[in-house]
Amino acid sequence: MKFYVTTPIYYVNDRPHIGHVYTTTIADIAARYHRLCGDDVFFLTGTDEHAAKVVDSARERGLTPQQWADQNAAVFQETFRKLGISNDDFIRTSQDRHKTKVQQYVGELLKSGDVYLGEYEGWYDAGQEEYVPENKAKEYEYKSPINGKPLVRKTEKNYFFRLSKYADTLLQKMEAEPKFVQPEVRRNEVMNRIREGLNDVPISRTGAGEWGIQVPGDPGHVIYVWVDALINYLSTVDTDERRQWWPADVHLMAKDILWFHAVIWPALLLALKRELPRQVYAHGFWIAEGQKMSKSLGNFIELEKIDRYVAEYGLDAFRYFLAAYGPLGANDSDFAEAKFVSVYNSELANDLGNLVNRSLTMIQRYRGGMVPRAAAEDLRAECERASAAYRAAMDALDLSGALEAVRALVVRANRYVEETAPFKLAKQPEQATRLDTVLYNLAETSRWLGVMIAPVMPQIAENIRAQLGLSARVGRIGEELRWGGLAAGGRLGALAPLFPRKI
Repeated sequence: MKFYVTTPIYYVNDRPHIGHVYTTTIADIAARYHRLCGDDVFFLTGTDEHAAKVVDSARERGLTPQQWADQNAAVFQETFRKLGISNDDFIRTSQDRHKTKVQQYVGELLKSGDVYLGEYEGWYDAGQEEYVPENKAKEYEYKSPINGKPLVRKTEKNYFFRLSKYADTLLQKMEAEPKFVQPEVRRNEVMNRIREGLNDVPISRTGAGEWGIQVPGDPGHVIYVWVDALINYLSTVDTDERRQWWPADVHLMAKDILWFHAVIWPALLLALKRELPRQVYAHGFWIAEGQKMSKSLGNFIELEKIDRYVAEYGLDAFRYFLAAYGPLGANDSDFAEAKFVSVYNSELANDLGNLVNRSLTMIQRYRGGMVPRAAAEDLRAECERASAAYRAAMDALDLSGALEAVRALVVRANRYVEETAPFKLAKQPEQATRLDTVLYNLAETSRWLGVMIAPVMPQIAENIRAQLGLSARVGRIGEELRWGGLAAGGRLGALAPLFPRKI
């Protein structure tokens, strides 16, 4: 099977912050999981570069728009590299491979009549480079819902996309396939807005100069940046070598750009007679210490703070926190330092780390580092129940649910240590067979845990396997999650704590 996952392409005028890092990490975890399942995975991220503000920012710095875009795109690429993101491609909308495809698709829409030249008068959000319908402008008190600046009344000739033509088809799709737009509350919001009526939308602007992609046959018009940006998901894979990956299996994004992805993008694909993505998934926002993040409050979790967490607690612990406690559902999540430290110490250091460390230390101490042979499969049923729950949750992109299944197995295995008291069995020579069984069950459970955490904490997973004396690479998950994969008689590797406790 194939699996194609995307993040939004990120606005090149900003530096990366927790929002960008979160969405990309979630996509990375999904990609890593599907690779372990044996799927043919394509994972795409990139940068959105043709905004008018890029021209303004570049001019302020004495740079060309391309130079400014190059600088910032490089920061995103380096950030994702440092954070271990395993994307297969990084698309930039200023690249020729993208621009030629955008012109091709818009040309097709002009030819079919789904894009036409007209005149538009309405409220314009200059910061977002989009028109706002009258009802929404009134609801927002004629201010941008994003930056609070006044909307501008504007009249101009534009090329329009016949969005209204596809309203019924989109509603039918969402009613027939609830998973198409998730979470459920977001799907309901989108459907209610469609029922209010869809207007045709302008997709071009004038006076943009050379920074942008021109409407085919009309160099006076530049295609709006949000149309240009949406097309990246198709343009990147619409080649002879990559066409098998379309349609995307999941478009991941934050909830503020859901409308574009759940309505305008599918309508454009319908007009182009292309398959629709399997799922559009819009997660919530991070807040900081109970407050909404904003530049004015200075509480954005930016690169410097992310780097500090990674340096102090490790990249995998940072990834774990994002996956287990992030806003993947409909609600926002709080990134509070005290909570992060508590999760690190309790769930990672005390529970998972302590389980693996004491289990393998006892094998080192009582059996000279040789994996013993078990006479019973005490923890097999618990491992199988946990892995079934884990896989069902991962398949549904429920990362917190998957990690709850992992935590439940960790708790059960730690309780098994207390119940069986191997440290007491070791003092009774007649209990040697029972001790072997207990130690093997703990080691094999540690191996299962190492497999299940691999998409979220790949380095810790490799570390567990190394300590078990196994190869670093995790095989296919269906083969790995079978009882008895740890062979008796094998020798453990060097032991070390997985998560040093922090005060």
